[in-house]
Amino acid sequence: MAARFRGALTALITPFKNGGFDRDAMANLIEQQISAGIDGLVPCGTTGEGATLTMDEHRSVVRFVVEQVRGRVPVIGGAGSNNTRHAIALQQLVKEAGADGALQVTPYYNKPNQRGLIAHFRAVVEACPFPTLLYNVPGRTGCDLQPKSVAELAKNANIVGIKEATGLAARAQEILNLVPPDFAVLSGEDAVILPILAIGGHGVISVISHVAPAAVAGLCDAALKNDTAAAQRFSRQLAPLARLLFIDTNPIPVKTACAALGLCSDEFRLPLVAMEPDERTKFVADLRALGIEGLK
Repeated sequence: MAARFRGALTALITPFKNGGFDRDAMANLIEQQISAGIDGLVPCGTTGEGATLTMDEHRSVVRFVVEQVRGRVPVIGGAGSNNTRHAIALQQLVKEAGADGALQVTPYYNKPNQRGLIAHFRAVVEACPFPTLLYNVPGRTGCDLQPKSVAELAKNANIVGIKEATGLAARAQEILNLVPPDFAVLSGEDAVILPILAIGGHGVISVISHVAPAAVAGLCDAALKNDTAAAQRFSRQLAPLARLLFIDTNPIPVKTACAALGLCSDEFRLPLVAMEPDERTKFVADLRALGIEGLK
């Protein structure tokens, strides 16, 4: 059986305008992504500044994305929290908004042990059964969901995959060795898309696909079709962009890039702040040097 979520999925930014959600910018971004061949969209995650959205805003963003997409690609709504009760509420919100699945990050700051992590995710999907991707990103959360814990959670029919963001192909391989074939193992790091696909992974939840959606989609498509030469070409092309878009805390560089492409403003929610003018000038010049077209 094929994994439910696979290919190139974009971890969407949340465009803001005058402090609120910019629907026009999001609609334009969604259409650009789908027309470029992206296989799925993930609003309200880390890249979407989900932690700074109110419940009403979270609901509005996910519902808007679902309505704009109109079933053309899967929508997976960010629903994670370090408060299990809040994570359950977000899971329910994302389900009711019409998404195809939820993305549940490991609880940050609390630093639960493996038993606590397993109990947290089980509580979420038992309270609100819904296709759910785990999200392991220890560099941001302070805790690391181990492969044996992933395998234990994969026994639950509602836990259908993982966004693995350690950046380690060896970690992804260990998970793949322990889970069923239809359990989606998606890279959460743009720098290792090809290595993870090459060992049997199913795709990526990408940041750089905002700027190069066709290339990220092409890389995943080629790798999943075992077209090694084409996949390597795309990977070499995207490597410098993957480095550039993580020179500062995500999503600062990618939203700045989207602003430079005329897709949105470079407005952030505190505690994130925009680049300084001289930093932005250099950053846009570096994007231009990589051949990114359409920069303002």
